[in-house]
Amino acid sequence: MSGIETYNLFDLTHTIAKNLLSDYTYPWEALGEIKNYIIGVGKTLDKNLYNEVEENIWISKSAMVSVTACISGPCIIGHNTEVRHCAFIRGSALIGENCVVGNSTELKNCILFDNVQVPHFNYVGDSILGYKSHMGAGSVTSNVKSDKTAVIVKDKINGTEIDTGRKKCGAMLGDFAEVGCNAVLNPGTVIGRHSQIYPTSCVRGVVSENSIFKNDGTIIKKH
Repeated sequence: MSGIETYNLFDLTHTIAKNLLSDYTYPWEALGEIKNYIIGVGKTLDKNLYNEVEENIWISKSAMVSVTACISGPCIIGHNTEVRHCAFIRGSALIGENCVVGNSTELKNCILFDNVQVPHFNYVGDSILGYKSHMGAGSVTSNVKSDKTAVIVKDKINGTEIDTGRKKCGAMLGDFAEVGCNAVLNPGTVIGRHSQIYPTSCVRGVVSENSIFKNDGTIIKKH
């Protein structure tokens, strides 16, 4: 299945999770290791640049975190990142540099590369968001199937499927992916680099790089 491998989706120079993700062919394979990785990396961070505000919660001294945000560990928040009013970080969240985590946005067991924006009413769970990816207001990742069985990544174009072996697996957004307002990314969704999702779309499976996913499920290549 071409295009959904870790090295195809992400430029790993834009995350301190490089050493974790580079060990895996597919990015969702790293989801079960995020917690321990954060704890390990956090203990090595420069104390001149990061404060450990609570046990296993490291926040860059240049980050802007609202006093109304709720943050549980383990968590790393990178340089110049903004965490806004009433953001809810539930733990096992590795947030890169120059990110925006907005009002009423909830994060859980996820990696946000540098320059990611989840600024308004987003839910990101068991997911990985690549460099400069952006989720519009109200767009969410769904990470559990209704029947609670293992999540399957399906590529309709190539007619292939991969069993993730995980009951919880959200979305993998490649670098520069754009998700429109109020879109739902179903479990096991993979969006390739530079692809766009129309607002209010319900997305399932693989959207290859440089594509546009329309509301009716049609996928077209960018010109």
